[in-house]
Amino acid sequence: MFHPAWIPPSLDPAIDKLKRIRVIAGAVASVGVYTVFADGFDPTELLENALLASVVLLFITPLTVGVMLLVWRRTGTLRQLRTPLLSSLALLLLFVGSVVALVLLVQTVNGTGNTLVVIGVGMTMMWMLGFVARGTFRVSGNFFGTGAVHRCLPALLATVTSWLVAVPDLVTGDLHGLGFALGVVFILGAPVTVTAIALLETGRLRRRYGIRLGAHPAGHPPVPGQVPPMPPVPPSGHPYVPPQGHPYGSPRANPYGPPPGAPYVPPQPHPGRRFVTGQGGNPYAPGAGGNPYGPHNPQPPYGP
Repeated sequence: MFHPAWIPPSLDPAIDKLKRIRVIAGAVASVGVYTVFADGFDPTELLENALLASVVLLFITPLTVGVMLLVWRRTGTLRQLRTPLLSSLALLLLFVGSVVALVLLVQTVNGTGNTLVVIGVGMTMMWMLGFVARGTFRVSGNFFGTGAVHRCLPALLATVTSWLVAVPDLVTGDLHGLGFALGVVFILGAPVTVTAIALLETGRLRRRYGIRLGAHPAGHPPVPGQVPPMPPVPPSGHPYVPPQGHPYGSPRANPYGPPPGAPYVPPQPHPGRRFVTGQGGNPYAPGAGGNPYGPHNPQPPYGP
């Protein structure tokens, strides 16, 4: 659901792998560090932080995209970007809505004492937890499909969002129960890592494909397309074997063959020779006009 068909495939699978590793490592660090170093850690606090991050996404993403549209407007029109922008906005609203629904389900389970409600809502909550986790894993590479607008836009949005989520904690001193040194390292670890991966991604896009963040998407050079499918295999089983058969099977295939309908043409006289073929087509056969060097009288010359 968070990676529909209209999202183009990534040009650099190695960068996508780094992004997925970053997301997994960030989730493990968030749970592990909070659990080990912060006493009395409540899982609902993690969900509240996720809700706060979703709200930041909801406001920061359109603002950042709007700034880039003003930059791209100087070198091209924006009408062709309307469809991918609206599709990306729909994915963003779907993700934020799923996070809000998950938080509401958790609060419902924690605030009720009815066993049936706990079982029913609890099962839905577990499914929604997997849905949100899977969605987070999917959007980590394409950032809600904004790669369909501009290939460098996901890297920019991920960098801006990570810094805007981390800086308020540093300014307010909310280190989530950690010490100052560990809190600074833990909070700054995410934006620094995201920025490093984003710089690596944009650098490779610029060097390999000529795609620049400040250039309008319509002015980018064409990217390599998909590998065309192989042609259908002939009945012989080998994909490169030509159709079998005699190359001169048809009557008109052999330019030096006899004309159609006369496979046994009698030999023709040599130019300049005057003779008429005899019976059977032999120029030297006996008979009138058969042998040009034979005697004129078939009787023996010295007969009685």
